[in-house]
Amino acid sequence: MFESPDELDPAVRAAYLARLGLDAGPPSVEGLVSIVQRQVERVPYETLWIPAGERWSIDPVQAARRIAFAGRGGYCYHLNGALGLLLRSLGYAVHGHVGAVHGDEPSVDDVGNHLVLTVTGLPCEANPSGRWYVDAGLGDALHEPLPLVPGDYLQAPFRLTLETAGDGAWRLIHDPVGGFRSMTWTAGPAAPTDFTGRHEWLSTSPDSGFVQVPMAERRDATGVDVIRGLVLARLGSGAFTADPVTRPAQWFDTLADVFGLRFDGLAPDSRRRLWDTVLGAHRAWEASRSR
Repeated sequence: MFESPDELDPAVRAAYLARLGLDAGPPSVEGLVSIVQRQVERVPYETLWIPAGERWSIDPVQAARRIAFAGRGGYCYHLNGALGLLLRSLGYAVHGHVGAVHGDEPSVDDVGNHLVLTVTGLPCEANPSGRWYVDAGLGDALHEPLPLVPGDYLQAPFRLTLETAGDGAWRLIHDPVGGFRSMTWTAGPAAPTDFTGRHEWLSTSPDSGFVQVPMAERRDATGVDVIRGLVLARLGSGAFTADPVTRPAQWFDTLADVFGLRFDGLAPDSRRRLWDTVLGAHRAWEASRSR
């Protein structure tokens, strides 16, 4: 979601809300919480379009259409971009920001590897400023919005920390068991050009983790389901790590049953390429472990 006049087509909005299992309503804190929760529960973080040979742009309108009509997800640019459009279409004051997922401190190369949303104008007793940090694009972090107020927040199974980072910037520190360490974002508005270069590298470079390890994640109120390559696991309540799923039919069934990802609209050649690439990545990983 960028600072732009883009609107969500009414048919797309209706189908998007239907996927979330929600009706349209006026902006409210309760409404914002419900939308974000349903988004992370029903629209998975996924990079499977990369090994399938699909070249997705970061256009939030296209991302919203895929979510609404194709039952797909995406990574941060797609998930937060589409969510921002949906929220704006419902009357929320939404702002996009340039983020950087990083280790202890962000590097130049990290800047722009994440799109962050904030929502303003929704004060409540617990958050008088009415400013909220909204993020459906981190995979295993937030289950609901956080007040844009420094402090520690428990969203089972994770303990998250928000802190200021100077010059109006903010930083999220993830739980040590999470999939990343920290994410920092700037206060100013984002533009598409802030992300296009990083998106190109993240989705095409052989050195990108997203290219090397196809994956999907789905957050719920007590944990996260995740599949990396052929290995399904869960963090939080009911934690486990399963044996690799080595049969294609079973793998696609797992994606459908656990993550709600169905590839009915994917051409047979792309479906075959997806499986062959994931299987090849898993075999390369096994070979690296045996050295």
